[in-house]
Amino acid sequence: MTISHLRLGVNIDHVATVRNARGGNNPDPVRAALIAQEAGADGITAHLREDRRHIVDTDIDGLMDALKIPLNFEMAATPEMQAIALRHKPHAICLVPEKREEVTTEGGLEVAKQDNALALYIAPFIAAGSRVSMFIGAEKAQVEACARIGAPVIELHAGAYADAWAEGRWADRDAELSKITDMAAYAHELGLEVHVGHGLTYDSVGPIAALPHVAELNIGHFIIGEAIFRGLGPAIVEMRKHMDAAREGLA
Repeated sequence: MTISHLRLGVNIDHVATVRNARGGNNPDPVRAALIAQEAGADGITAHLREDRRHIVDTDIDGLMDALKIPLNFEMAATPEMQAIALRHKPHAICLVPEKREEVTTEGGLEVAKQDNALALYIAPFIAAGSRVSMFIGAEKAQVEACARIGAPVIELHAGAYADAWAEGRWADRDAELSKITDMAAYAHELGLEVHVGHGLTYDSVGPIAALPHVAELNIGHFIIGEAIFRGLGPAIVEMRKHMDAAREGLA
């Protein structure tokens, strides 16, 4: 079954990165989120890291107050973040791995080896009405573990696919696309909603957007980079066009 409308979640973390490089209030991530909302984004993603290197607590407060579209709150599975998420009760909570030394999220969360602990960790979110997703590699064991612990959504890490595309390693690109394709279909069979994210561009988004079992793409860094040259709204509209063209090819 093909999911008719492919949602676009826009990650606004790196608007905060630019702000924090100098201090002060500009550029404002909440303003960016409102522009994205107006431009047709289906949701906003924001990652509150332990070290607050980009998004900070007041950004989450502002996003919760201002947005009419869903907020996808990315976070590590720590007691501090659990308390913050339970206070805000965002539409969606996405658990991601987090290392202080990494520049960006480098891989998927290890669910299969800590499924009992994660099942207990996510239970309060589910009880509070937030949709829980797990940011994982395209691996069968991880998909099965997410289904086992009761997480209704997975987000497949597309970083290796995107890197291979950018570097012209076409055999690796095709192999990574095959993994994402297979695991999206398998997760769908298990009753999970499938999202994909990390590193996607206008050039590389098409094959992922064309996958019939994918419900949402989460894209941030590339869109924010393009916004420097064409404006945030037009950059989002252009990404939407590429996504829709790929999805319409399935009709």
